[in-house]
Amino acid sequence: MILPEFKYHQPTSVEEALEVARSCDEDFDFIAGGTDVLPNYKNRLNNRKHLISLSNVKELRKLEPLSIGSMVTLAEIEKNDPIKKQFPVIASAAREVATPLLRESATIGGNVLLDTRCWFFNQSFLWRESKKFCLKADGADCLVVPQKEVCYATYSGDLSPVLMALGATFHFAGTNGARDVDSTKFFTHDGIERNVKSPHEILTHISLPETAKNVKAEYQKLRIRDAMDYPVMGVAISLSLVQKKIEALRIAITGTGTTPFIYDGITAQYIGKELAPSLIEQISKAVMQEVTPYKNVHFSPQYRKAMSGVYIKRMLSRLAA
Repeated sequence: MILPEFKYHQPTSVEEALEVARSCDEDFDFIAGGTDVLPNYKNRLNNRKHLISLSNVKELRKLEPLSIGSMVTLAEIEKNDPIKKQFPVIASAAREVATPLLRESATIGGNVLLDTRCWFFNQSFLWRESKKFCLKADGADCLVVPQKEVCYATYSGDLSPVLMALGATFHFAGTNGARDVDSTKFFTHDGIERNVKSPHEILTHISLPETAKNVKAEYQKLRIRDAMDYPVMGVAISLSLVQKKIEALRIAITGTGTTPFIYDGITAQYIGKELAPSLIEQISKAVMQEVTPYKNVHFSPQYRKAMSGVYIKRMLSRLAA
């Protein structure tokens, strides 16, 4: 597949990148590692006339346990000793993404801002033309849930549910200044809009609260090939126990909808209760009942829904031990 023609910009600072964006007449994309953007461009999926690379912006590459720059690669995260010691779940989740070669280029910011996937979207132009163009690219109707208002392509990033479970904050710089967004309030229910980030904003870094050091956490994903595939369902859990009683519990799930979901409304009711096997069963069933996958990726919605309960039960049992 051949890339379409575009102008490639290489700014060396966040301010310069934003200035370039202002000059591109709204027809641009920021690009980090390119492992998601470039394959989409090859398939002629919403490509722009300008690509603004962030690879030379050194201020986005800072790596500390409580503050991770958006241009830090997944390979750097999985190999970083302070991260592995203080937040092993982040290192292990990064290690589960794609392949070693791709992780050398892919960034944590790119994984958070990953485009949504769908059977009807992630195809070549000729395939989509022969089938029928969808709402997300060149068409007027969603082919998953037929209507014209909402795209039901699925979010499949690995790091976001982990960061949500740990209480992370996303930090942005834009033409209207800087702002911070709670990771649990960042994503939106639409496969095209995807999140609350403005096109003229850059994700600069991700911060974690000190309290995140005190929780046990785990991430597990369901996929076709364990060696490289994106999750068709993934579960992240953070847990804090005091004398076997739940002090804090968060469960986030990716790969089942247009956004990663966090189930604080369910888990809050179990705070203060002893995490016995019967309660683990109750929690896993309560969350599973709320999971509603769409039929637009590999594996059926019913199987992915059932496996969400299985994964939660297994993970809580391990964390409780």
